[in-house]
Amino acid sequence: MSGEVITANASWNYLGHGVHCLSSQPASQTSGCDGSDYPAILLVHGFGASTDHWRYNIPVLSKTHEVHALDLLGFGKSSKPGGLSYGGPLWRDQVVAYVKERIKRPTVLVGNSLGGYAALAAGSALGSNAAGVVLLNAAGYFSNEKGAAKKGFWSKARRAIGGGLLKDPLVQRLIFENLRQPGTIRRTLNQVYIDRTNVDEYLVESIRKPSLDPGAFRVFRSVFDPGGPQGQPLDELFADLKAPVLLLWGNRDPWMNAPGKRATFLRHAPEQTTEVVLDAGHCPHDEVPEQVNTALLAWLEKQTLKK
Repeated sequence: MSGEVITANASWNYLGHGVHCLSSQPASQTSGCDGSDYPAILLVHGFGASTDHWRYNIPVLSKTHEVHALDLLGFGKSSKPGGLSYGGPLWRDQVVAYVKERIKRPTVLVGNSLGGYAALAAGSALGSNAAGVVLLNAAGYFSNEKGAAKKGFWSKARRAIGGGLLKDPLVQRLIFENLRQPGTIRRTLNQVYIDRTNVDEYLVESIRKPSLDPGAFRVFRSVFDPGGPQGQPLDELFADLKAPVLLLWGNRDPWMNAPGKRATFLRHAPEQTTEVVLDAGHCPHDEVPEQVNTALLAWLEKQTLKK
């Protein structure tokens, strides 16, 4: 192949709301390798992020594969409507609908953090249309972990922030305003990136700008509402999953590296699971993209050869 790719931004509607998405694929059809011989790839970002967080992955992966990425409702350039229950079930269904309506063929779902949960949930729901699931420090809890739903980082954050949000409208706005300040965003990123080279202005702005959109505050309140939808435990999703799994694990993630977390993932994941441990934090795809791209492409090649 020539290595050239064609990338297109697009808009898609889900539940009547605009969703920002993009697709990228090989431009050359040399030797018949235009990406159609491989499964498609759908990239799903984490909390507060967007398609921009895959900036170092899309150009590489789309040299050989048809690659899609979308902004979950409530994030990035997608709509941020009121009246929706923002959480795992909504984003699972959004990803499932995108695969069925836009990609229309077996797809490998790749997700980071909250997006990892959405990718796994969607993969479990898609059946044979899920060609694989790749989890990069996925969020979620296991039902057989005593108190996991209450002890996990995400649940702690929801209770701590949500408690303040529900008590006082002024506190609601103050917390939100502080979290979307460039300095706060940068400090948060510096906590979860071990190598901070890629914590740059582009990344900070890609998180800050969507928070200025009308409706962003409503989304924030809904996401951190302690009474909001939690979604199924990870072990139940793994039990329903028919596709192979790749765990790309940043082993120095301060948010998702509770004692035994990796071992628990491996214990519940399907037999056809591969694990690659990376010296990185919570967002290895952006912190060490070369390592992630290499590991992901090698795994994809093995899956193709098995067929």
